[in-house]
Amino acid sequence: MNIRIPSFEAYKSDYQKSIDNPEAFWSNIAESFEWKKPWATTLDWNFNDPDVKWFDGGTLNITENMLDRHLEERGDQIAFYWEPNEPGDANKSLTYKELYHEVCKLSNGLKSLGIEKGDRVCIYMPMTLEGVISVIACARIGAVHSIVFAGFSSNALADRINDAKAKLVITSDGLNRGTKHLDLKSMVDEALKQCDTVEHVLVHKHTHNDAPVVEGRDVDYQSLVDKMDDTCPATEMKSEDLLFILYTSGSTGKPKGVVHTCGGYMVYAAYSFQNVFQYEQGDVFWCTADIGWITGHSYIVYGPLLSGAKSVVFEGIPTYPDCGRFWAVCDKYKVNQFYTAPTAIRSLMGAGIEFVTPYKLDSLKVIGSVGEPINEEAWQWYHREIGKENCPVVDTWWQTETGGIMISGLGSHSPMNPTHAGYPLPGIQPVLLDQEGNEITENEVEGYLCVKHPWPSILRTTYGDHERCKNVYFSHYEGYYFTGDGAKRDKNGMYRIIGRVDDVINVSGHRFGTAEIEDAINTNDSVVESAVVGYPHDIKGQGIYAFVVVDAKNNRDAIEQSVSDSVADGIGRIAKPDKIQLVSGLPKTRSGKIMRRILRKIAEGERSNFGDTSTLLDPSIVESIIEKAK
Repeated sequence: MNIRIPSFEAYKSDYQKSIDNPEAFWSNIAESFEWKKPWATTLDWNFNDPDVKWFDGGTLNITENMLDRHLEERGDQIAFYWEPNEPGDANKSLTYKELYHEVCKLSNGLKSLGIEKGDRVCIYMPMTLEGVISVIACARIGAVHSIVFAGFSSNALADRINDAKAKLVITSDGLNRGTKHLDLKSMVDEALKQCDTVEHVLVHKHTHNDAPVVEGRDVDYQSLVDKMDDTCPATEMKSEDLLFILYTSGSTGKPKGVVHTCGGYMVYAAYSFQNVFQYEQGDVFWCTADIGWITGHSYIVYGPLLSGAKSVVFEGIPTYPDCGRFWAVCDKYKVNQFYTAPTAIRSLMGAGIEFVTPYKLDSLKVIGSVGEPINEEAWQWYHREIGKENCPVVDTWWQTETGGIMISGLGSHSPMNPTHAGYPLPGIQPVLLDQEGNEITENEVEGYLCVKHPWPSILRTTYGDHERCKNVYFSHYEGYYFTGDGAKRDKNGMYRIIGRVDDVINVSGHRFGTAEIEDAINTNDSVVESAVVGYPHDIKGQGIYAFVVVDAKNNRDAIEQSVSDSVADGIGRIAKPDKIQLVSGLPKTRSGKIMRRILRKIAEGERSNFGDTSTLLDPSIVESIIEKAK
C-alpha cells in the first residue's frame, strides 16, 4: 500500500481535491485498505450534536490490515526491534509473522478470560513488546483498550478504570525507567481497592520481582499464552465501533475519555504516518513516545504496522546511562525517521555537544518533534547537530482528540520555517477565528485555531458523557471543532502554534488541567485552597506553578513537600508542581472568582502592569504574593 504524496506540487493538488470533495478524496484513500464489507456512506456529519460517521456501513478489523495482509509479502520482515532500558541487556525483535502469532495467542487468552467484543480492557504496562501485543490483541477480538501511562498514580488509574468500567487489567510486575524501578503490580492492587468491575488482572513478568498474587483474580501472562493456539479469527467490526478510549486532561478536574473508532482512525493513522515521515519500505522508524500517550498509539502501534513498517520500541529514557542514548540507538538500528519531543531535544541540547559527536547519525532522513511548539534555538540545534542540515524537521501539531497529525511538513517535500508547524495535511481545514467567532481570512494574523470540516480520525465522543464532548470541543464556536490552541498564520499561509488558551498546562507535551492538579492539592488536609497556572520553562516548555493557601496552624516548613506528595498520589509524579508558593490568600473578585491572569503574570515574572484590579475583593493580596514570588 503506497498512499504517499510524491512532491510538494502533488501535495497542493491533493489538498485542493480534498477540500473540493472530501468524500471522494477519503473514499479513494480508504480503498487502499482491506474491508470485510464496503461502506454505504463515506461521511455523515453534524458538528452541532456533534455526530460524525466515516465509512458507515463498512466492516473491517484493523488488525487484519496491520498483520494478516502483510504476512505473504513481509512475514519474515522485522516489525519491531525492542531496545531495553539497560543498554547491555539483550534486545529483542519480532517479525510480522511472529507478531501475528503472539497477538493471536493473547487474543485467545483474553477470550478464555471472558473478554468479548465491546468489553473494556485497561492496559497499564511498561514499554515492552508485550504492551504493544496487548493493544493489538484487544483490537483483534473487538475489545476496547484503554491504555493508562505507567507513571500515573494508583488513584489516577482507579479513576480511569472506573470511568471505563474495565473488566480486565493487563499489567507488569514492574518497569525500568532509567535508574527508577517501579512496582506496577502493587499500584494496580491499590487501585483495585476502589474498583468493582475488574474480574481478572493479567500480569506479565518483566522485572521478575516478587509481586503479590491475588488468587482467583490474577493470571500469569506467559502461562496463559503458552496454552493458546497461535491463530485467532479477527472479529468483524463496524467502521464506527469503538477501537479505544484514551483519557486526557481538560479544564475540569475529571479526566475525559476520548473515543476513537475503527475505520476512520485506521485510514488517517496510516495516511498521516506515511506522508509526514515519507516512510519508504525498508526504512526504520523510531517514535520515542510511550504507548500510554496518543503519539504511541498512532505512531508506534497503528500507523507503522498499517504501513508494513519496521519500528523501534524503546524502554528507557534519553539521559540514561548518559545523554547520548538516543543517538546510540539511532546508530545501532540505522534509524531513518526519528520522532521525539521538544522537551527531550532541549534537555539533550543543554547536556552538551560531546554527547552527540561520537555518533554518525548518517542514516537519518527525517527528524520530527511532537507534543508542544518547539522553540527556535532547539529547532536550529536539532536541525544542525542531529540532522546535519540534511534532514527536514517535521514540527507536527495534533492532539489526542484529532487522532493523527494535522499540520506538519511532509518529509523533504515541504518548505521549512523554524517554530512553524507548516501547512495542513490534505483533508484538514484549519481556520483562525477572532473572539466573536468570525473567520480571519488574511495572512499575517493571530487567532483561535479551529477546524471547520471533519477528518476521518476526529474524536467521536467522550466516553459516557457525550454532552461533555459537545461543550468542550463544539460549543465555543458553532460549526467548528475548537482545538483550545491559539495560532498565527504567516504571509505564506504557514501555521505557528502559540499555545493553549484554556485552563490546560502543556508539560513536556503532556496536558494537565489546572482543576485536576488543584483537586489533588486540595485533598491535603493542610490546604485551604489552591490555584495552579502554567509558566515558561526552559526544558519542559511549560512548568506548573501552584499558589497554595494553608491552614496557619500547620508547620509551613514541611507543607511544600506534603503538597507535592498529594499531587504525586492523586495524579502521578509527572504532574508535580515545579514551584509551590504558600500564600495568605488568592486574588479574587467580589463574586469569588480567582483572577488567574494575575497569577499567570506573577508566575511569568511580571511584578506590575496587572491591568484592571478594581474588581478584586482585596487588592493587597496581590502585593503580598509578589513579595514572596519565586
